[in-house]
Amino acid sequence: MDLDIPSGAAEALYRTMVRIRAFENAAETASQGGVSAYGQQAGGAAKVRGPLHLSTGQEAVPAGVCAHLRASDYLTSTHRGHGHTLAKGADLARMMCELFGKATGFNGGKGGSMHIADFSVGMLGANGVVAAGLPIAVGAAHAQKVLGQGDALTVCFFGDGAINRGPFLEALNWARVYELPVLFVCEDNRWSATTASGPMTAGEGASARAESLGIAATQVDGNDVFAVHAAAARLVAEVRGGGGPRLLHALTYRVKGHVSVDLAAYRDPAELAAALETDPLARARGRLLEAGLEAAALDAIENAATAEVEAALATADAAPWPEAGAAFTDVQTTGAGQWH
Repeated sequence: MDLDIPSGAAEALYRTMVRIRAFENAAETASQGGVSAYGQQAGGAAKVRGPLHLSTGQEAVPAGVCAHLRASDYLTSTHRGHGHTLAKGADLARMMCELFGKATGFNGGKGGSMHIADFSVGMLGANGVVAAGLPIAVGAAHAQKVLGQGDALTVCFFGDGAINRGPFLEALNWARVYELPVLFVCEDNRWSATTASGPMTAGEGASARAESLGIAATQVDGNDVFAVHAAAARLVAEVRGGGGPRLLHALTYRVKGHVSVDLAAYRDPAELAAALETDPLARARGRLLEAGLEAAALDAIENAATAEVEAALATADAAPWPEAGAAFTDVQTTGAGQWH
């Protein structure tokens, strides 16, 4: 079967998805205080504290989109942003350290899962506030335009729940009015926390709302990494070429609960079972095998991801805790001097 993509690029997409899945599985187990599939013993105590929002099952979207980005391009994320961060090129071990609250994490252990950022690869940050990444992305894209940064662009990931909040309209309107170099990517995973998003959303959703503002929108099967890759290639090229903002509406599914300790008992088991039949990793592996890639090569990719995550867990476990004084750094001063 022809994938309409070079075999090396196809393998790279699969590698990105496998790394994201391996990271999420390990982080989930570490947050629950169990023994991970990678042999790490958590000793019954959770190594990851606080909310942990997993992107398991959504790996095809960041993999397919970020394959077209450069380190100099910007990206904003959501509270479910581990996959976006890894796909943009951030260091896996440093992100695990951040989840563990260690000093060697991206934010010195103070940001945690929902506030990952790595400016060195253009990752401007995850965000614990639904829809808050949208105006941040538009601001970044406006800066790129004002500063004349060539054909650089900003990609903004957000969920379907965000389209019912005010910043969605404000951000898309501003981007269209000023013809900004931004690609909006809606990861439509069908759930807003513990509530199905469909019954709460009037009209035809993200695509229709973007088009009503004059922003061209493309809908794609978000569990087919090759379809996402192809659609994103066209949209990124249009944005880089000065075509203004675009929106990619990727239909996917959140197979885990809202957070890692949420069993999602509110969800119909039949719905989940049907969604699991469209697992993006299984679909990609099947397509790659049909295209003639050797199973051993794909196994090697999976084994490498497992080993990388094992090493990251060990690194995070052994990493130092932040010094107590670090609590008073990276904060806004009140100007009164009482913290000195």
